[in-house]
Amino acid sequence: MQEASSMFLEQVLHQTMDLTNPVKVLDLCAAPGGKSTLIQSLISDKSILVSNEVIKTRVNVLAENITKWGAVNVVVTNNDPKDFKKLPNYFDVIVVDAPCSGSGLFRKDANAITEWSENNVALCSQRQQRILADVYNSLKNDGVLIYSTCSYSKQEDEDVLDWLVEELGFGTLQLKLNSKWGIVETMSEKNGAYGYRFYPDKVKGEGFFIAALKKTEIDNVTNKPQRNKAELISSKEEEVIRKYINNEMNLSFIKLNDELIALPYEMALDLPMLQSLYIKKAGIKLGSIIRNELIPHHELALGSIISKDVVSVEVDKEMALQYLRKQEISLITDKKGWVLITFQHQPLGWVKILPNRINNYYPKEWRILNK
Repeated sequence: MQEASSMFLEQVLHQTMDLTNPVKVLDLCAAPGGKSTLIQSLISDKSILVSNEVIKTRVNVLAENITKWGAVNVVVTNNDPKDFKKLPNYFDVIVVDAPCSGSGLFRKDANAITEWSENNVALCSQRQQRILADVYNSLKNDGVLIYSTCSYSKQEDEDVLDWLVEELGFGTLQLKLNSKWGIVETMSEKNGAYGYRFYPDKVKGEGFFIAALKKTEIDNVTNKPQRNKAELISSKEEEVIRKYINNEMNLSFIKLNDELIALPYEMALDLPMLQSLYIKKAGIKLGSIIRNELIPHHELALGSIISKDVVSVEVDKEMALQYLRKQEISLITDKKGWVLITFQHQPLGWVKILPNRINNYYPKEWRILNK
């Protein structure tokens, strides 16, 4: 569930970018994925979103939420910000929802108060500057940087904007506001950079700060051609896969780390460059082919690319919950083999109907544990 104040990101993107054109976006500190799913819903099908999380224990949650979102034009990565120096002058937009001292969460989370200190504010400010410096080169000339925190501290907000203007040469961008929104526009002390503060007594959300800046310095470094570690699938394999795919979409099918994957054509072209990163997930996993039969992956069940003609069975709420708990289910149907289970016409996942039993293939790590 996306926090209400954070959803203002949509306004920032619309006011600073033409989202009808293909764009390349980096959501640098993305877990658990609320901003990434919002961004993906706004960009075009030919755009690419790289959704990154540096902490290994959190990237799995990010990948799960992107999978549940069903998007095909997203790459999930697990990299430190400095690793993006391998992609100079690449992204049109970089969103940095930076780790912060968390004072904007005081109303929501009492523990945030006990964890706050002036020393932590200073440490967070230094960390924020390091993160921003590390990803600077990967932003295109005239590209847009969107910086946000859930902190009220000037040291983490307006002072960081001044640092971006002075040290990295960014230009500030002013946004149009509706007075009914209750958002407070501020300006940094030294350079007059515009920032936007959200206070819980004025907005229907939690404490938040966001700002947009434009890269003004010219960087002539370009990306070097990389060797593609993926391979195209054979025509026979594609024939098997096509039965499951919406053929109106312009997709490429590849093998990556022994997995069959569907990607938008535009992302497939850029994949060699993106492979300089540690990729947790790219596009939509299709499954594996054994004896001319596709063993479908769970990602395919939830993906936006799946054909409406795939064999499916609609179930009621009780049966849907049994399925999501990865329990045995019973179906009255004459359908056989791989079948998509749906509830209220929304896909849940796969079962395989055999003559004497039904195998539940819902991922065990996702199953509902409570009664």
